[in-house]
Amino acid sequence: MKYKGVIIEESLGDKAILGKVKIIETKVEAVTPRHQTPWLTQWTLHTVEVPEEASETIAQEISTSFDPAHATHWYADYKNDRNHFIMYANKIFKVELQNQTVYKEARAYGISLGIPEYQLI
Repeated sequence: MKYKGVIIEESLGDKAILGKVKIIETKVEAVTPRHQTPWLTQWTLHTVEVPEEASETIAQEISTSFDPAHATHWYADYKNDRNHFIMYANKIFKVELQNQTVYKEARAYGISLGIPEYQLI
C-alpha cells in the first residue's frame, strides 16, 4: 500500500530525495510571518507517493536530507491506511494510526524543536 504525504522542497539541503519519490502534485505558497521561516520567500510543496517497500529507506533519507542550516525547523510526513511516518532531522517516528500516545510524542518532539504547533500533526 502506497504512502502519501508532503515534502517542502526548500526544507531540503540535498534535493536528490525528490528523484526517489513520485511527485503527484506541486504547489508554491508564499511565506508569511506565521510560517516562521524568514530566510525564505516561498515554499514549494510536493505531494508525493512512496511505495510501501521503500517507506523505511525513504524516511531515513529524508531525515538526513534537511537543510543543515535550518534542519531543526523542518519535518516531513507521509502515511497510508495503517501507518504514518513523521521525519525530523535525524529522528523518525513510525506511528500506527490508532496509537495516540506516539502521535503525542511526535508532536511534542516537533514543538521542542520550535516548529509552530499549527504546522504539526
